[in-house]
Amino acid sequence: MDTTLEALTARRSRREAHRQWPDDVKAQIVSESLRPGVTVNEVAERHGMKANHLSSWRTLARQGKLVVPEPEDAVEFAAMVVEMPAPKPSTAKAVSRAEIVVGPVTIRLEEGASAARIAAIARALAAAT
Repeated sequence: MDTTLEALTARRSRREAHRQWPDDVKAQIVSESLRPGVTVNEVAERHGMKANHLSSWRTLARQGKLVVPEPEDAVEFAAMVVEMPAPKPSTAKAVSRAEIVVGPVTIRLEEGASAARIAAIARALAAAT
């Protein structure tokens, strides 16, 4: 049994050989090739073009002649300065306690005593004197 394999090659027209790529498509392909871990050869092969053609577009982008869109997963870094926190000055909390002095007796009320408490003590002192 004889097997014959016949390969026919179609000659590409001049128009097909020199495709015209819109700038937005070029920019998208260049952006794709700039992602970390991706090689120019991979991207060029995926889009059916030669790697040197894609490299020339990357050069245009570096020169500012081809505007490349921001990548969707752009990572931005900001400078960060880490300093030890300054020690807080110790401030003694000023204690303000009300004092009621009647003759030799001094009554010191607890901090934050309510007005009702102070009034009750004042009434008791008035009744005792």
